[in-house]
Amino acid sequence: MQYKDEGIFEVKDPDEIFGVVDDGSRRYKGVIPDDCYHKPYMPMDELLEEMKRLRFYGFRKDLKLLGVMAKEPIKDTTLIRHAYVSMEHQGKGIGSKLLAFIEKQVDTEWLLVGTWKAVTWAIDFYKKHGYTFMNNKDDLLRKYWDISDRQIETSIVLGKKMKKIGR
Repeated sequence: MQYKDEGIFEVKDPDEIFGVVDDGSRRYKGVIPDDCYHKPYMPMDELLEEMKRLRFYGFRKDLKLLGVMAKEPIKDTTLIRHAYVSMEHQGKGIGSKLLAFIEKQVDTEWLLVGTWKAVTWAIDFYKKHGYTFMNNKDDLLRKYWDISDRQIETSIVLGKKMKKIGR
């Protein structure tokens, strides 16, 4: 199903998602802590578990999946999860289109994203789109994400207050 003419679709094929995540995550090598980077970045069994509770959206051009981003409504907020664009296509507006698409669907007060402290390009991307650093990042990471203490130590959370539907 295509939404408007944006080239954005819900993606249900784990092999396609896996390929984009694996390619896009190569940019992390040598940037995030070595003990946190591994190949594949997200093993297939982990992706399949994530797909049970997340909705993945993708950007296609000429039938090729170039970027993915997932959303997860959890408790009283919505999380942006697994935002990746193939290396060759980064910096061309694909992430912005996916983010705008997801933002239109949010019906919680906050939209949050967690990322590595060292991944400055991702932080700059979200800041450009109106996200700000959340001061209580450790509490938020423990409340909404299921990640290790090491990842909490090396991550940040950005958030954007969203308008609730019906306001």
